[in-house]
Amino acid sequence: MSNPTYDLVIVGSGIAGAIVAHQLGRQGKKVLILEAGAPVPVDRSGYMQTFFKANAKTPESPYPPTTQNPTAATPDNPLGLPDPATENAPRYTVLQIGAWRNPKQCYFDYPPQPPYLKGDSPEVTFAFASSYERIGGGTTWHWLGTSLRLFPTDFTLKTTYGHGVDWPGGQTFYQALVPYYEKATDVIGVSGDKTQLDTLYTQFKVSPSGQYGPDYDYPMPAIVDSLVDQAFDVPAVTTLTVDGNPVYLTPTPQGRNSLPGDRRQCAGNTNCIPICPIQAKYDATVTLGDALQTGNVEIRYRCVASNIRVDDDTAEVVGIDYISYDEHTGDATGSGTVTASKYLLAAHAIETPKLLLMSNKNKNFPNGVANSSGQVGRNLMDHVMYLAWGLAKDPVYAFRGPLSTSGIESLRDGAFRKNRSAYRIEIGNEGWQWAANDPFTTLADFVFGQDTNQLNGNAVNPQGQPLRFNPNLPANSQLFGAQLVDTLNGIYVRQIRLGYLIEQLPDPDNRVELSPTETDHLGLPRPRVTYRIRQDYERDGFVSAKQVSTEIFNAMGATEYTRTPPAPVLYGAADQVTATNFQYQGNNFTFYGAGHIAGTYRMGDSKSDSVLNARQQSWDHGNLYMVGSGVFPTIATGNPTLTIAALALQAADNILQDLAAA
Repeated sequence: MSNPTYDLVIVGSGIAGAIVAHQLGRQGKKVLILEAGAPVPVDRSGYMQTFFKANAKTPESPYPPTTQNPTAATPDNPLGLPDPATENAPRYTVLQIGAWRNPKQCYFDYPPQPPYLKGDSPEVTFAFASSYERIGGGTTWHWLGTSLRLFPTDFTLKTTYGHGVDWPGGQTFYQALVPYYEKATDVIGVSGDKTQLDTLYTQFKVSPSGQYGPDYDYPMPAIVDSLVDQAFDVPAVTTLTVDGNPVYLTPTPQGRNSLPGDRRQCAGNTNCIPICPIQAKYDATVTLGDALQTGNVEIRYRCVASNIRVDDDTAEVVGIDYISYDEHTGDATGSGTVTASKYLLAAHAIETPKLLLMSNKNKNFPNGVANSSGQVGRNLMDHVMYLAWGLAKDPVYAFRGPLSTSGIESLRDGAFRKNRSAYRIEIGNEGWQWAANDPFTTLADFVFGQDTNQLNGNAVNPQGQPLRFNPNLPANSQLFGAQLVDTLNGIYVRQIRLGYLIEQLPDPDNRVELSPTETDHLGLPRPRVTYRIRQDYERDGFVSAKQVSTEIFNAMGATEYTRTPPAPVLYGAADQVTATNFQYQGNNFTFYGAGHIAGTYRMGDSKSDSVLNARQQSWDHGNLYMVGSGVFPTIATGNPTLTIAALALQAADNILQDLAAA
């Protein structure tokens, strides 16, 4: 394979890499993308069939490499998960969270725990709870579509509230990003309601013109609110306050069509995660296709970047090595090096630091590429999620519409951030699917006489009130026929769910490193992840979320069924530590991952404590840039994809400017 010199080589074809490729291709620049995973299919029917047959409808279930293979199940591997050591481009999956201590089942390698852990120890290492894809189009294949901007104070968390760090330039950086936010909203094709959101931004003293630009509006009107939304949007709820902030609902801006256009209009399939069957929801294959149509962009699939070459004298990047393969579990079929004037890493917040850490270790860069600060891989963040669920007093007909159409954004900022994490509240339309694996769990409860979901037994709420759905039936009833159907219908149509996206502070000990022992099939080291929720700032956010959920459910007359998780096992062998449980202030909590992996190659004002400058350019190597949520100094409270897209558009302009000046 020939290796021509390109203007730009990009590693990764997700939303950030696709946007930069498209912007440069439009300007006549020659761009090559290296993608570790499988090509974008001609149509998604194959993915849909895999999804239909999957027992677990997890975010990764439709996509290669498949994690759904019941014939591979064994007593030691009951989920039938593939061994990452046999795969050429493995990735972390939701199903692997339960296998986090078994290197044959889990892509991540976790450091061992001490033999005894006491009480409320902050040093418990948890399983990381968010997954991602390594295929053409990246993780937007399974994103929800939420397209929120960050608030100005999110860029000045340290200055304003005394926690975390500021983004480089703070408010100046935010103001420079506003026009890119507008452009990103157009690229994705966001449906939203500017008028209602103006009310929210006024609360936070952000003028509409400062947030949007004087004449800007969303490309399409907001998705119609659901009956679930309407059940929450009642005076008893909207007159509540939390730490001085009012509680009110706003339609969620989202990257799906509310009207017919280049994509089909949303049909309300309620399985946006993991896959939109009609592609009403934006994914990066749209922009990737536009990039390829310029005639200036080339993509090589199944090519895994393995090393970044750096010139010893100039510190410039001079090439990226890759290994190619044809079959996901087959032998490598080739290798090569690609060269360009500029290089861009867009391989997500786990794979990008992994590549940097395993590259070009010599006397000038002993800790890996772009790592003179020692910050590569550090400050791993996510929105750690608290889930609460219940039954509305009247039918709301869940399981219809996009997974979420409205949210409570009014609690994302305020003086309380001096003391605890902020959060946004996502209102779910999918019943208890995420919270309790329904409709399957409740069905099994009433068929087999179980009480997993607390509807068919003697469970009581914290006030001592019974939770049995039908008090006229005995506990652990086994139902069939019309009685089973009527009971299930009475439950499913009333299920409601709240999800709290709690901001997590950057912590240098939360990090991605290279495993010293575990490799993939190509012999490349797998990531070793250390992850903790150990700061009171975010733990107090969980306490607040639990209290607020109960207040909201009580105000709307709903019955709360949020299960109190068991206390974490903090003693004995390492694999006895409960993966995603922690205890704080007498409460037991389970946290969930939002899929918002951030922070591992952050921007900053100083070379000493960041990987990139404000232009998303390496402090160490002038022709190396990075994009994606790994550049975020803090994660704030908004879903990150719109900010990722805005930053990618900004980075594209910076790269074009530097190419012109070269």
